[in-house]
Amino acid sequence: MAVTQLPPTAPSSTAYEGILRRQSARESAARTYARSLPIVPVRARGLTIEGADGRRYLDCLQGAGSLALGHNHPVVLEAIRAVLDSGAPLHVLDLATPVKDDFTSELFATLPRELADSARVQFCGPAGTDAVEAAFKLVRTATGRDGLLAFTGAYHGMTEGAMAASGGAPGVRVTRLPFPQDYRCPFGVGGEDGARLAAHWTESLLDDPKSGVRAPAAMVVEPVQGEGGVIPAPDGWLRRMRAITAARSIPLIADEVQTGVGRTGAFWAVEHSGIVPDVMVLSKAIGGSLPLAVVVYRADLDAWEPGDHAGTFRGNQLAMAAGTATLRHVRENGLAERAAVLGERMLRRLRDLAREHDCVGDVRGLGLMIGIEFVRPDGPAGQSPFEVGRGGAAGTGGDSGRPESDLLADGLWLAGPPSGGTRQPGPAVPPQTDGRPGCAGAGTEPAGLRAATRPAPLPAAPELAAAVQRECLRRGLIVELGGRHSCVVRLLPPLTLTDEQAEAVLDRLADAIAAVCRTGHRAATLSTPKEAGAAYPA
Repeated sequence: MAVTQLPPTAPSSTAYEGILRRQSARESAARTYARSLPIVPVRARGLTIEGADGRRYLDCLQGAGSLALGHNHPVVLEAIRAVLDSGAPLHVLDLATPVKDDFTSELFATLPRELADSARVQFCGPAGTDAVEAAFKLVRTATGRDGLLAFTGAYHGMTEGAMAASGGAPGVRVTRLPFPQDYRCPFGVGGEDGARLAAHWTESLLDDPKSGVRAPAAMVVEPVQGEGGVIPAPDGWLRRMRAITAARSIPLIADEVQTGVGRTGAFWAVEHSGIVPDVMVLSKAIGGSLPLAVVVYRADLDAWEPGDHAGTFRGNQLAMAAGTATLRHVRENGLAERAAVLGERMLRRLRDLAREHDCVGDVRGLGLMIGIEFVRPDGPAGQSPFEVGRGGAAGTGGDSGRPESDLLADGLWLAGPPSGGTRQPGPAVPPQTDGRPGCAGAGTEPAGLRAATRPAPLPAAPELAAAVQRECLRRGLIVELGGRHSCVVRLLPPLTLTDEQAEAVLDRLADAIAAVCRTGHRAATLSTPKEAGAAYPA
């Protein structure tokens, strides 16, 4: 099937360069992807993009995760054509249509059953950030509270309220909580202990009448932080967040804008932990490559008055048709399960690769949402705040002789939940043992912290990550950067990725990493896109 037709004569190299020059001269300085990816796409199918310069690229950006089925998948094109050929209206505000009804039915068929059985859906403006804003307004209206609990490293969008909940926003009514991670643990311990400390910190803060925390209308969390560096939330910790919020009647919002529709190896990323959030924010892949965003929430939160959150473009019929086709295709063909298997295979090879190159600090991910963090191997290691041990302190090998009262004062003793208060304890949280770092037991309180010694992480190397991205592009591979210091190379391939395509992606990435690690951040051996591309036909 033809995807799109190239012009009768493809642009010459002069015309191609002219397009890029005019973009630079005319478009806002806020443009992002165009700066690091100086290509002009003219045709695309699945994993592959063809540029106006005649080169083909393997696209592991896929619209920042919007294209679950890749570019121009036949089922998506067929669904769009069917609406166009039917004569149905393309713009209907929030009126009911057969297209919308089909989309809503398919969406509810994929949701966690406990939520779907009593859910409402709010169609928002076409961007995920508008759905985030709607979710915040909803919970504030329903609870009468205006505080918000969010996490370090979060990214929820670019509008004012969404930015306030994202990392790095000053002067806002948001309480920032520690998000557990293994490599750069905020407590310096990582793994199970780091996740337990993060949960304990959250619980203590909420129960401390002098913490200064505004009465929270909700907690918002990404099951996998994407822009934050591809950091999966430990399953046990996520279950603990669900228990903490449920015990305090705080709605839990799961931001699944990037993690949804099979991306992480489950249809929705919350399914890995088994939690059922009160609110889910969905966008990107649910529109089948076209703009669409919704909020799904428990019916008892439906405190809206008519028009409380509205928008002219909340009834995108083409996006709903494309989204229905995408949701159904992913569900009926087991693409989430396929992503889990293929993603684990790719992670294994990347971890083998990391052992060969000391400039790779960490490899992590879930399903086909993968990140590789680059570090400066010759730089000073960051200080580890302490070495955790039963009765131990930093550098003591686990026995400093310090009394338990000192450890309690330090906040390092997790013998039980914080004392005081009249709330009922949350439901018991079973330990998780799926082998992912930081998952096991993150929702339970141990008798005491077990001994743990871990090397401090090396300094982030954004210049190396940027160099790897450039070398990948020279080899015909499109990747994105993210993470706290833009030091993480991110892979978001389509769920339709074949075994052969996965190997081609990893081969090019491995070659790019080898070139950069071999030469540092200086120019690598292959200096031009065409020179490198000749060795890597798409």
